[in-house]
Amino acid sequence: MASSSSKPRRNYHVFLSFRGSDVRNNFLGHLYTALDQTGIYTYIDSEELKKGEQISPMLMKAIEESRIAIVVFSENYASSRWCLEEVAKIMECKAQRDLIVLPIFYKVEPREIRGQRKSYGRAMAAHQSKFGKDSEIVKRWKKALFEAGSLSGWDLSDGDEAKVIKRIVKEISMQLNRTPLYVAKHPVGIHPQMIKLESMLDLESNDVRMIGLWGQGGIGKTTLAKAIYNAIFRQFEGSCFLPNIREASKDSNDLVTLQKKLLSQILLGKRLTVFSVDGGIILMQDRLCHKKVLLVLDDVNDVKQLNALAGKFEWFGKGSRIIITTRDSHLLTSHGIDKDHIYEVETLKDCEALELFNKHAFLRNNNVIIRRDLVDSALHYANGLPLALEVLGAFLCCRRESEWESALNRLAKSPDKTINDVLKLSYDGLEDYAKEIFLDIACFFKGQSTEYIMKLLDSCDFDTTIGVQVLVEKSLIIKEKETLQMHDLIQLMGMDIVKQECLDDPGRRSRLWLYDDFLDVLSGDMGTNVVKAIVLDLTKPEEISIDPDAFANMRRLRVLIMINDFGKLKFINFSECQSVVCMPNLNCTPSLEELNLGGCKNLEHVHRSVVHHGKLQFLHLYGCSKLQRFPDIPDKIKALREILLTGTSIKELPTSIENLVSLEILVLQDCKKLEILPSSIYKLQNLKTLLLDGCSSLNKFPNKEEDSSDPHMEMGFPKLEWLDLRRCNLSEVEFLEDHSCFPFLRDLWLSKNNFTNLPTCRHLYNLLTLDVSYCRQLQEIRKIPGQLRGLEAVCCESLNKIPSDICRVRDIDLSLCHELVRKGFTNDLVKLEKFLPRMGCRVLLPRGHMPEWLLPDKDDYISFTTSKDLYKEFLGLAFCVVF
Repeated sequence: MASSSSKPRRNYHVFLSFRGSDVRNNFLGHLYTALDQTGIYTYIDSEELKKGEQISPMLMKAIEESRIAIVVFSENYASSRWCLEEVAKIMECKAQRDLIVLPIFYKVEPREIRGQRKSYGRAMAAHQSKFGKDSEIVKRWKKALFEAGSLSGWDLSDGDEAKVIKRIVKEISMQLNRTPLYVAKHPVGIHPQMIKLESMLDLESNDVRMIGLWGQGGIGKTTLAKAIYNAIFRQFEGSCFLPNIREASKDSNDLVTLQKKLLSQILLGKRLTVFSVDGGIILMQDRLCHKKVLLVLDDVNDVKQLNALAGKFEWFGKGSRIIITTRDSHLLTSHGIDKDHIYEVETLKDCEALELFNKHAFLRNNNVIIRRDLVDSALHYANGLPLALEVLGAFLCCRRESEWESALNRLAKSPDKTINDVLKLSYDGLEDYAKEIFLDIACFFKGQSTEYIMKLLDSCDFDTTIGVQVLVEKSLIIKEKETLQMHDLIQLMGMDIVKQECLDDPGRRSRLWLYDDFLDVLSGDMGTNVVKAIVLDLTKPEEISIDPDAFANMRRLRVLIMINDFGKLKFINFSECQSVVCMPNLNCTPSLEELNLGGCKNLEHVHRSVVHHGKLQFLHLYGCSKLQRFPDIPDKIKALREILLTGTSIKELPTSIENLVSLEILVLQDCKKLEILPSSIYKLQNLKTLLLDGCSSLNKFPNKEEDSSDPHMEMGFPKLEWLDLRRCNLSEVEFLEDHSCFPFLRDLWLSKNNFTNLPTCRHLYNLLTLDVSYCRQLQEIRKIPGQLRGLEAVCCESLNKIPSDICRVRDIDLSLCHELVRKGFTNDLVKLEKFLPRMGCRVLLPRGHMPEWLLPDKDDYISFTTSKDLYKEFLGLAFCVVF
């Protein structure tokens, strides 16, 4: 696609390519006359004989300077080298200069041209004989014939030529009334995104489709929309590009104006009277419902605009496409556009950003040499945003290095006004609560954990969940890997909004985050009731002198975070910090309640201070794959309630684990090196959840042992509700036989282990779920508790005995238990009548014992929920229902 800056000059409306001896004195003369009478300036070669072997340069220039080329394919067209040179040049200009090509098939079929058949085949054979079979000239002609013959045009094999000519003139008039749009001075990075967008548009489909282009201000949504409009608008009966709708529709009267403009452009200048928005809607529905149209609504920011200009899919004819650019993705989804049809416009890649910046910053005749580090600083500042690259590049153009340095230093302190004004439009459209959330994230929390930000802002009584979602939809923040991010320039815009609240007095700003401002306000008692939040992040601990009355006037202060001033700190979150090798000493955080070091893959040591802390309740060490040891706990710890050690390299827990007397949750999932659990674990009287899934080296769960040193010491798990021992390679589960250990156990997961027998579980009075699936060596399930609701024993290949009262369990899955099938389940055959009266039971039926009308096509068994109707159909049938 040619850039708008190099748009070719057009001297002719239409260029006619034809074989004179076939059509000059009949059809062509009528067509030329009709075009001329309509005022369409047409180039037609008046010479009958074309001399020489080279096509006339004047003819070539005429093709290049035409807006439309009509190729009249007749019987002897391909026998003329001149005609073949013309069509080859025409197809080149179509690809390179946006020339519109319209073929007319005059008493020939399109397939004759595409496949070079009949007269076209004979003509091309003659040319091959003259120039050679592998001649590049002949290959060029063949390619042009194939491409031109594949285009949509008019067929004049039979029929009324006058009517066809009338249609041709009408189509050309329509095309001439529609012109492409100016895209950009330097449309860098557009083409790759156009390819993705064209796939989403799927122009071959005959449905009506609405497409959204979504992204932050200045990212190039309008530029991309113009480029795609230029590429496809001629494929539609009518088209309209409505720019800058945000600014053009301040009230309902403006929407009426936009409706008039839309109808006028699509209906090629017809003026319709529109008195109101509702009246305009009726007109659009009536006039456009049978018309294939392309409509671009640029910079939409209100649902009223969509309702007035593209309210429903049914307004438009088959094959229509409506493209909407916006900064608000929720506008698109609420209008019925599914997420598969919303394209998020991307910032430029590094190489594209450099190219665009260079085109604006360095002119061809500009001999100024600038250091690469200054160029890199400018690129870093723009961060792939096209608007910023263009504005900054143009501003720095032809300036000296010293001026570059000064300009970049200024921008680091205060954003460029042109860029900032564009970005700030999104902020201005927010409700007050969302503005507060945005400014907090911009000034303090960019890049931090979503969970942390939500938790902190929720504590300020913000509606954070919906607020964050709105900011994402408005392209102001980005959710990325469980964090909240934003473009650097948007962050600078947010910070600048706060600075502009009072340029000279930081004490009269709503937020403080710079060290110098913090000192000025707090050391000099300059705070006011304007201040809402203070976050001071010191790179190293420093002693700060704060006036005793520093906060007296800050009656609206809701957030105070002073990193490296930890006396009252309650939460530390270092999750995913790869540079953390050892846990810091926690003695300086006496109020700490939660410590999260999850995902710190290089953490090797846990500081001993963790087991002496008086208020620490939650310790998260999941994903610390280098952590091999948990420290001894010499004294009883009453605060710690939750320990997460998932994915660590711990080999054993210390016997002193019993001193975590308040521990409720212990998670050791996927600790593949864990070999030993001390029997002292039975002394954790408050433990409710114990998860050991994936501890493949464990082999054995300890049995309870009485403590001879203290015979009155209570042992067991009186509060344990959830025990997960999946994938632990357990060879036996005899610990379950102790009737006193698990009185309140509700969920027991034992799948993928190696034990052969499951002990009697009848004493587990509160057990609701039991899973022994894929225990391939399990041979027998003994008695189960009467209140059990779910039994999963999938693929227990050796299982040959189950309790006779298993029918009491509501949900049973014994599928793929081949030994049960082989034995026919003789002694424990269960009649369906035992299940069906309990409506809602899940029953698995074997294929061989089912009526034909219920048989599935592929599965070996079927699962269904019993109902009264099924009960009537099956009552009295006796067959196995458990595999």
